[in-house]
Amino acid sequence: MAEIEVIIKRVHLIKCYQKELDMITMNLEKKYSFIVNVIFYLIILAIAFLLIKYALPILAPFVFGLLIAYVLRKPTKYVCHKFKLSYKPVALLMVLLFYATIGFLVFLLIIKAVSSIQSVIAFITAFYEADMVPILIRAFDSIEKTFIQIDPSTVKIIASFGDQFMQSLGNMISSLSSWAVTTLSSLATSIPLLFIELVLMIISSAFIAVDFDLLFNFCKRQLSANASALFEQIRDYIIGTLFVCIRSYFIIMSITFTELSVGLSIIGLDYAILIAICIAVFDILPVLGTGGIMLPWVVITLLSGDFTRALALFLLYLFITVVRNIIEPKIVGGQLGLHPIVTLVSMFLGVNIFGVIGLFGFPIMLSLLRHLNDNGTIHILK
Repeated sequence: MAEIEVIIKRVHLIKCYQKELDMITMNLEKKYSFIVNVIFYLIILAIAFLLIKYALPILAPFVFGLLIAYVLRKPTKYVCHKFKLSYKPVALLMVLLFYATIGFLVFLLIIKAVSSIQSVIAFITAFYEADMVPILIRAFDSIEKTFIQIDPSTVKIIASFGDQFMQSLGNMISSLSSWAVTTLSSLATSIPLLFIELVLMIISSAFIAVDFDLLFNFCKRQLSANASALFEQIRDYIIGTLFVCIRSYFIIMSITFTELSVGLSIIGLDYAILIAICIAVFDILPVLGTGGIMLPWVVITLLSGDFTRALALFLLYLFITVVRNIIEPKIVGGQLGLHPIVTLVSMFLGVNIFGVIGLFGFPIMLSLLRHLNDNGTIHILK
């Protein structure tokens, strides 16, 4: 009996050791799987980074040509179905009409922009000479009088500092015109390269649009069934999310532009529509927003002594901010499905790494990973 009990205890110990060994093995397998997944996703991120950072600028004409052909695909099919026409001639005609319309609008916009920039530079120069210089002179005179009563020896230092400050400020204002001329000159020198890229984009759009289904099906056949299904899922989600985000922020920007146009016109400012466009575009940027322009403007107007206009501008800023905070959650509606701090961090990282593309691309990619993780396609987070 004693030997049997010893054997039973040994068997029990062996089972306990086997369970512990199984637990250790399971933990090692989980850690190994985690490390493999991390390395896999890091490799994918590295490849995506290299493609976006270096390949995308080179292939930009063809990428934009592909996007334009994809956008024109549904209208082309609708026209062909409506009027019983052949697909290829209609696709080519739609591409030509698209670029002709865009080219005409860009031509009108450039003419208006050049005229508006000249007017704004003249307005800033006149504002500096007529408003800012008297304010600064009065401010330095007041400081000098104050220090004469306290310590007369510091008056010369203050006067010297004031002269240097006024001179540097004047140089900064005058350099604005030269900066504008330099910018226009650099744009003029880059026109040949832009023209070549534009021609490549138009040609690639035409070729891709004419044989879009053929090219798409060929690329799709090169993928396995699982990869093809994953590609379809990623494409549908990114396109849907991207267009929803663009539409949502375009609506918000349009509302902000309308509020600014009406408000600035009521206040009686010149170039109200042009200023409203600039502030509405600036409002898209994270953190800065409308306050990045409106609040300094209020301070400058207040220092110039125009308290009524400063109060009107501040009330307009408050109204725009309140309206945006009310409409933005309803319009965007959590389309990305990300926490606000995650969205803010991703936008900050994206704009610092990839510029404007990263500003919207990073949040959309995080939202895509969350979507694929939630439906079980990938397994990153619990």
